[in-house]
Amino acid sequence: MSAYIFILALLALMWFMIIRPQRRRQQAAQQLLTKIDVGKEIVTAGGLYGTVTAVEGDEVRVEIADGVEVRIAKRAVAGVVSEDQEPEDSAEKETPATLPPDSA
Repeated sequence: MSAYIFILALLALMWFMIIRPQRRRQQAAQQLLTKIDVGKEIVTAGGLYGTVTAVEGDEVRVEIADGVEVRIAKRAVAGVVSEDQEPEDSAEKETPATLPPDSA
């Protein structure tokens, strides 16, 4: 009898530690794919940033530079970049403070 309780407890623990978080990740990925719309800025799994120009079934057309448009699979989209976030490469960098000239 205690072996059955141990097995049930082990299954319950597995459910809460493995299966439930995986389902949440899958739901979050599905919600991300539904957020993809024309005009949104996205980042791909390969690290390319671009703006969505068209959504065609399982494919997305993304403008990655002026006049350069690529076709990618929807599942390759890693995230939707919000308007208040900028990619790290194009973020404004602080300019170092200038030091007064030495008078030696």
